[in-house]
Amino acid sequence: MPASSPPPTDLDLRLVRYFTVVAEFGHFGRAAQELRVAQPSLSRQIQRLEQQVGARLLDRTPHGTRLSAAGEQFIPRARALLRLAAQASAAAREAAEPRGISIGLLPNIDVAAAVREFRSRHPEAAVRIVDLAWNEPREALLQRRVDVAVTRLPITARGLRVTPLHREPRALVVPRGHRLAGRQAVTLDAFADEPLISLSDPAWNAFAHVDPRPDGSRPLDGPRVEVLEDTLELIAAGQAVAILPAGLAAGRPDLVAVPVLDAEPVQVVLVTRAGEDNRLVADFREQAGTVASDTIDTESNNS
Repeated sequence: MPASSPPPTDLDLRLVRYFTVVAEFGHFGRAAQELRVAQPSLSRQIQRLEQQVGARLLDRTPHGTRLSAAGEQFIPRARALLRLAAQASAAAREAAEPRGISIGLLPNIDVAAAVREFRSRHPEAAVRIVDLAWNEPREALLQRRVDVAVTRLPITARGLRVTPLHREPRALVVPRGHRLAGRQAVTLDAFADEPLISLSDPAWNAFAHVDPRPDGSRPLDGPRVEVLEDTLELIAAGQAVAILPAGLAAGRPDLVAVPVLDAEPVQVVLVTRAGEDNRLVADFREQAGTVASDTIDTESNNS
C-alpha cells in the first residue's frame, strides 16, 4: 500500500516575510525596527511560522540570530514563495484597468508637487505613499510592493527604467560640538582621519565614502548600519561621521551638515519596472520629470 503524502501546510505569507527580514538582519531588534513591529510580537510570529513549518528555523546567539540547518534550507524557498505571491497579485492587478499607484520614497525626498499634479489629472486614482529604506527600492519594485520608487543613486538598473530628476548636494554630518561644525564648507582631507558610517551594500558604501578618492587615500570604516535613524544616532553620539545628502539631517538640532566641496552630488531618480505598460505610472513619471525640470530652471535663474 503506497505511503500517504503529508497534509499540505498552509503558510502565512506575512510570517514568511517576517522570517526573511530577521534572516537578513541576523538580529530580532533590528528586524523589528525595519518591520515597525514590537520585538516580542515579532518573536511570537516567528514561533508561529516555525510551528506551521514543523521545524526550528532560527537559533539565538549572544551576538544576534542565525539560521538553523532547517532555516538554511527554508530561506531560498521562502524568498521564492514571496516573489511568486507578489507576481501572482501583480498579474491579477494588471489584468484590470489600473486604479491607483503606489509610490515608494526614501527619507527627505519631496515629490508633493508631482503628486498634487497627478491627483488633479487623475482624481479617480488612489495614490499610496510607501516609506522605503535606502536599500529597498529595487526589491520593492521587483516584488511589486510599489509601482514607482523615487530614490537616490546608486541602484542596480537591470530590469528597471531609471529617469534622472535632480541632484542633491552632499554634506558632512557631524555632532553640533564637532571641530568642523562651524565651517562654511570642507573638503575630504579635512576629516580623512575620522571613521565614516559604513553600509552593507558595497556600491552604496563606496559612494557614501567617496571611495576611491582622487588622491588615492582610503576612508576609515566606522560602525555598520542598515537604517538612517541608526546613522544619525551614531553621529550624534560622536562615534562616527557621514557624508549624506544635505537635507537628511534637517530637523536634528544636535547635528550639523557642512557642505563637502569635493564630493559628487547625489542623483535623485524615478525608477519603474522596465517594459511595464501602465498609463498611471507613465503619467506620474511625466509629472515628476516636469517638476524636476522646473526646479532646475528656477535654481539656474537664481544663481
